[in-house]
Amino acid sequence: MLARLFLFCVIFPLVELTLLLLLGKYTSVTTVVLFVVITGLLGTVMLRWQGLAALRKIQDDLRNRRMPTDSLMDGALVVLASVLLILPGVLTDVVGITLLIPPLRPRYRRFVVWYFQARVVSKFTQQGAPPNSGRTEVIDSYIVDNIPGKSDSAD
Repeated sequence: MLARLFLFCVIFPLVELTLLLLLGKYTSVTTVVLFVVITGLLGTVMLRWQGLAALRKIQDDLRNRRMPTDSLMDGALVVLASVLLILPGVLTDVVGITLLIPPLRPRYRRFVVWYFQARVVSKFTQQGAPPNSGRTEVIDSYIVDNIPGKSDSAD
């Protein structure tokens, strides 16, 4: 966990800064500043535009009594893409732009589902019995119907 935090807070920003400096070296400082400002504005506009489209799709799914799983995932990916575009950097912008391309979103969706399925199964098997371990426990019980004011005899 500490290694991930170090990677996220120190290494990743250094890589982003290095890429921005290299971009400035091969183009100009004005180009880099415009790149950062334009992608930030693009992220803000796309959050509103595609976010509202995803919200309408979720409402449409619910209205038609369909489970809006893909629509919810698309909405979350659009929000993530917009945040990545608002953050200054080259890597975050590339990932953010690819998240905003609708034909590429199912690939990201499959990756997210795979990632969380692997973590859920892993956490379950670490905390309790592994799935399909064959262990069962039968609990014998019976129901007592005791409603106040109701007598057991029929009148």
